[in-house]
Amino acid sequence: MNENHGTDNASQESLFSRQVGAQAARKLKARRDGTKSIWFGLGMSGLIGWSVTVPTLIGAAIGIWADRRHPSPYSWTLMLLLTGLIIGCLNAWHWVDSEYKEMQEDSDE
Repeated sequence: MNENHGTDNASQESLFSRQVGAQAARKLKARRDGTKSIWFGLGMSGLIGWSVTVPTLIGAAIGIWADRRHPSPYSWTLMLLLTGLIIGCLNAWHWVDSEYKEMQEDSDE
């Protein structure tokens, strides 16, 4: 009976040491990485907004210029505005995807 008690005690100690090790690793990671504040989230949403807005406005500006220089039955402004919007959305998707992958890598560690 003493041998079983010793085995149970050893398994409890190893379980406890694993739990303590995992908790220590989480604390060290949090200390190393720091916490992301609300400002990080606002900055990221601003970055995503600008990554859509800038290509859209550039496309519209080039389209206005093209409509004035080369009149056609089709609106260059609308076509390039739509092209800029698509490029901006792809750009925003890239930023969100990279942040998501980084969060997944952090959670795996």
